[in-house]
Amino acid sequence: MLAIYCKELRSYFINAVGYVYSGIFLALAALLCCFTTIKSASYSTSAYFTYLIFAMVVLIPLLTMRLFAEERKLRTEQLLLTAPVSLTGMVLGKFFAAFTLFVTTVIISCINFFPLYAVAVVERNNGSYSTTHIGPVTSEIVGRTIGVILIGAAFIAIGLFISALTENQLSAAVITIAVLAGTVALSLANQYINVYAIRFVLDWLCILGRYANFSYGMFDWSALLYYFSISSVFLFLTIRVYDRRRWN
Repeated sequence: MLAIYCKELRSYFINAVGYVYSGIFLALAALLCCFTTIKSASYSTSAYFTYLIFAMVVLIPLLTMRLFAEERKLRTEQLLLTAPVSLTGMVLGKFFAAFTLFVTTVIISCINFFPLYAVAVVERNNGSYSTTHIGPVTSEIVGRTIGVILIGAAFIAIGLFISALTENQLSAAVITIAVLAGTVALSLANQYINVYAIRFVLDWLCILGRYANFSYGMFDWSALLYYFSISSVFLFLTIRVYDRRRWN
């Protein structure tokens, strides 16, 4: 698995995919931070992370579209299937390579919050500590960042599975965007459904449904288990796709 992981992580920067993704993500995160801060005239991060999740619907397929689709297109898939590594190790190696790049860009983008801390310190020193102070800002940022990382892990697992189903990178990207957009749309539509039974079912299908507690700076173990389960299910499905393909 480690060899696959290193190979995939290195390949992101051998071609332009890693640079394009990192550049777009960091630039967009900076612009969103400026836009939401100016719009709200505050250092509230709620809108910033909401917009960032919407942007991930388009950005994460850039990471996942090539992982398996490129192998099939270049006819190197058989080398993977006959390599001295298990299918689980192969899939996890590719998953963690994409996840590492994603988490790295998310952590680097947290530089955008340094000016917010400066504002909080100034307001605390001016005597307005009771209304705006560093503690809640820190907990909200940490909670929402963890939530975004967990959502990103689920998105990457979904994109990895879709990439395993096609040999065309563009098709993999478009289908992944459509599926991820559908999960976000379910979360938005669920707010307007009055039938409890339907809302309960959709709540289990909506990936964003478990993000609420993180947005308040609370660590939700049930949400952690949910996102881990979603990621595990799609990674298992990807393994099953290649298990069938190996014997065909």
